[in-house]
Amino acid sequence: MKFQYWLSVCLVMLIGCVSTSTWPSPSSNDAGNAMLIRRGAYLAVAADCASCHRGVADAAPYAGGLAIVSPLGKIIASNITPSVSAGIGAYTEEEFRRALKDGIGRGGMPLYPAMPYTAYRKLTDDDIHALYAYFMNAVPPDDRRPPPTRLDFPFSIRSSMRVWNALFLDDTRAAKPLSPELERGRYLVDALGHCSACHSPRNWLMAEDNRNRYLSGGAVNGWYAPNITSDPESGIGNWTQAELVQYLRSGQVRNKAQAAGPMAEAVEYSLRHLDEADLNAIAAYLKQTPAMGTPDGASPAQAADTALAQAGASTSLPGAALYASACATCHRLGGQGAYDGYFPSLTRNSDVGADKPNNLIMTILYGVERRGENVTVWMPAFGQTLDDAQVADLVNYVGMRFGRRLTHVSADDVATLRKGGPTPAIAWLPYMMAALGLLIVIAIGYWLARVRGRHSRKDARQPD
Repeated sequence: MKFQYWLSVCLVMLIGCVSTSTWPSPSSNDAGNAMLIRRGAYLAVAADCASCHRGVADAAPYAGGLAIVSPLGKIIASNITPSVSAGIGAYTEEEFRRALKDGIGRGGMPLYPAMPYTAYRKLTDDDIHALYAYFMNAVPPDDRRPPPTRLDFPFSIRSSMRVWNALFLDDTRAAKPLSPELERGRYLVDALGHCSACHSPRNWLMAEDNRNRYLSGGAVNGWYAPNITSDPESGIGNWTQAELVQYLRSGQVRNKAQAAGPMAEAVEYSLRHLDEADLNAIAAYLKQTPAMGTPDGASPAQAADTALAQAGASTSLPGAALYASACATCHRLGGQGAYDGYFPSLTRNSDVGADKPNNLIMTILYGVERRGENVTVWMPAFGQTLDDAQVADLVNYVGMRFGRRLTHVSADDVATLRKGGPTPAIAWLPYMMAALGLLIVIAIGYWLARVRGRHSRKDARQPD
């Protein structure tokens, strides 16, 4: 019995030795998985997933439900927590990859390109693997199901997106070789950050024109995402790399620009959380993009001392009284700002001096709420207290006095931006289809009438 006992002990020890020498230890696996999940968490931030998919009210992060306003209607962000019943918990990694890169959901249902799969198409398989590991293992599941997206016909037919994808999903890769830092910047700008989704103009079918007008400025629900090419007049060519990094991190560069609207959300949920190397890579890449001048660039900023000298000289202009009562407390009567730039100067300000007044109008209408690196910036919205004519007067006063902008803004211009901007051509498609259908019906009716007329005349000529 003793012999059998010691033989058993020896066999167990031998098996244990073989096991520990050939299998990875649980601790090393756990460490590897933890690193993969941390990487996926960082990638989710860089991809700005939370900006759209954040939960509403008390819902968990990524629980969805946010209504994304588009020219075609409201698109409801989906639940991307690992809930099996309401989120993506049942997705395989291949289905997850297909959604990100091809815009095809589980079960073959096409997604709307409000989800920027046109950019995520450039993600590497390793990054998609890390994202999948993060969402499936570290994001808390939430079983609340957001309401479905309901667009008007024909945009409600999701299968039509297959035609759109065939036309506009771009598989081309940039051929120009770049340094490792610039390659990283290009990947962050074009893939993860999907900057062109806002900063590139779109054609009449709402597809980005990145071949001819890459990053040269685009409209976003009333806001204007400015030209961020290296052009010194229309773009960011006169910004230093340090200024760009500061703007990405905090949403503000004193006497130059402040983020509001969708850009403020990008700063709050994504850009301010990126590491220094990635912020510098983005800035370096943007600084070397092909310069593209556009007719809507910013006008030269007016000097602060000139504005101060004119402080009492323009009180008779329409909007002067509104400015004094609603704006001067924070921005000061001379527009110089206050509290070391917390309330920004209006005399050296890209939005005030821009030929396109969209962002100035939208800021007055909807205010600013932005969490930067170390401070939260807030400006009240005046859209409920000022009518369209008053906002137009205020914009014209601020633009002419502090920005040397000669573009005149009307009450109708303000009303258009309140509604989300001009109606794109594709939004007229249902009416065009209805008109075409009516023409077809009229043509068929006309043809039938002629056929019947010929038969009637033929019958009348025949003898009894």
